[in-house]
Amino acid sequence: MRQLVIAERVCLIGHIVSMVFGLVGILLVVPNAEVILNLSEVGQTAMQWSMAGGGVVYMILGAAAVFLYALRTLGLGRALAFLLPSVLISLGSELSGTSTGFPFGHYSYLSGLGYKIAGLVPFTIPLSWFYVGCVSYLLARAGLEVDKKPSLWRHTAAIALGALLLTSWDFVLDPAMSQTSLPFWYWQQPGPFFGMPYQNFAGWMGTGAVFMTVAALLWKNNPITLERSQLNLPLIVYLSNFGFATVMSLAAGFSIPVLLGLLIGVAPAVALWWKGTNTQTQVNTVEPATQEISVANVKVAMK
Repeated sequence: MRQLVIAERVCLIGHIVSMVFGLVGILLVVPNAEVILNLSEVGQTAMQWSMAGGGVVYMILGAAAVFLYALRTLGLGRALAFLLPSVLISLGSELSGTSTGFPFGHYSYLSGLGYKIAGLVPFTIPLSWFYVGCVSYLLARAGLEVDKKPSLWRHTAAIALGALLLTSWDFVLDPAMSQTSLPFWYWQQPGPFFGMPYQNFAGWMGTGAVFMTVAALLWKNNPITLERSQLNLPLIVYLSNFGFATVMSLAAGFSIPVLLGLLIGVAPAVALWWKGTNTQTQVNTVEPATQEISVANVKVAMK
């Protein structure tokens, strides 16, 4: 278990560091190519590596960190029960979107995100759906206390809220990544929301809700117990990826998507994490009192 925790943390740190390298490359190096010439040999090598494969590495490490986390906290069966539906269903949506325009609109991926499946979708894209979708759903499920007070309403609300958190990340990411100086995809029919069609949001909500529903059904009614410290990684992954998207959007001059993302993404995510923290704290504070009563009862019985 210790080795698993170490591997998980190494992947998480690598994930965040890779995002920082990516931001430096996209925002500083690409617009100012002469910067590379002023770097040391090591710096030039690092920048070349960042531009060549930084996007691929950060998504692989993010998926690895979240999968190891799910493996450690949920078990292999549940980890795979979320990984497989999220990857396969999101890949199906992306292949459909890039070939027919449904459900996101007409768009195409450029280079920079790795080998393209069927020549259309980089293999890293379904991985990003998995790891951001997983942490979004776990935050929603824990914050709404689905496993402590199970009901159809709570299950449905957790899926809807998880899909909303996932979509909120795209509010901020998509405008910048498609219109930066080094774009990773482009819209063949730009829409009114900073170049994105509103259909894109419906596609994100729908795709996320479908694979979260499948995962919830595969998990069945077996309760998932997450201590407050175990919700830290989902929050860190969500906030770090949102931070990456925020820097990109602000650099491109898109402040409104960031504000919307903060309102319907970051604020609910932090509130859900905080509620999970309060719930666990209350449980812990009740236990000593219960123990004192039990000890008192034993003393009385002995008398």
